Amino acid sequence: MVSPSGGAVPLPPDDAAAWGAVRAVRQGAVVPASLENHPLCRMMLPVARPETLVLAQLGQSLDGRIATIGGGSALINGPCGLDHLHRLRALADAVLVGVGTVCADDCQLTVRRVEGPSPARVVIDPRGRMPPRPRALRDDGVRRIVIRAEGAPHCAEPGVETVHLRSRGGLIAPADIVAALARRGLRRLLIEGGAATVSAFMSGGALDRLHVVVAPLIVGSGQPGLSLPPICDLDRAARPVTIVHPLADGDVLFDCDMRASAGARCDGGRDERDASPGRLFADG
Repeated sequence: MVSPSGGAVPLPPDDAAAWGAVRAVRQGAVVPASLENHPLCRMMLPVARPETLVLAQLGQSLDGRIATIGGGSALINGPCGLDHLHRLRALADAVLVGVGTVCADDCQLTVRRVEGPSPARVVIDPRGRMPPRPRALRDDGVRRIVIRAEGAPHCAEPGVETVHLRSRGGLIAPADIVAALARRGLRRLLIEGGAATVSAFMSGGALDRLHVVVAPLIVGSGQPGLSLPPICDLDRAARPVTIVHPLADGDVLFDCDMRASAGARCDGGRDERDASPGRLFADG
């Protein structure tokens, strides 16, 4: 949570110890036996332990909306869901968003609500349409990277790395983005948004885990969280092994292991006969 001064609110002692233990796991520590069953450890250790991880996060309403038709999304999830997002940032090597999210929200992508380091910030902008001086690329000492298609101009923001990748029709394959960042030492990735970006990584089979934080709210219209290639039969639907974590303010976290199936395929339901653009990133 955030204090009136803008810093993280101190956690109760047990929660603070649990979060400290989760962060220490990233440095090779072992969680004390007394904390293994703490709700925060049960929730975060599957994310903290892997050395290589591609995790996407969505915050949405009961009816699957991440924003209103006008783009409003700030009040969908409560404080606990926002704290969870900032914990995911603190455990990642890099947080990724599509250029559409930068254009719509001018997001910061820093860790502010909890204790922990801010990750590198990556903006996927194949065609070079990002506005000047976005907050995501502000120079605060954290590594900043823009991914663009071959032939697109370099990012002009001072100190920002530009990575050019092969594209087809202005689209870049999520697997190529993951590989390019791994070559640069960034192996634990948080795919934060927007919906087109998360959907592209899921339909491209690039996700290891998906976290969906559902708020007890019905919007009734607006932008859906996921939009995947159509399927005709439910046996083609993804059924990941999922652990449910109720949060203290009424939101519910669904932790989906996209590499483990609960009875059906777990690659977003995409048939190999589908057209190949489903595996490419559209720069939204």
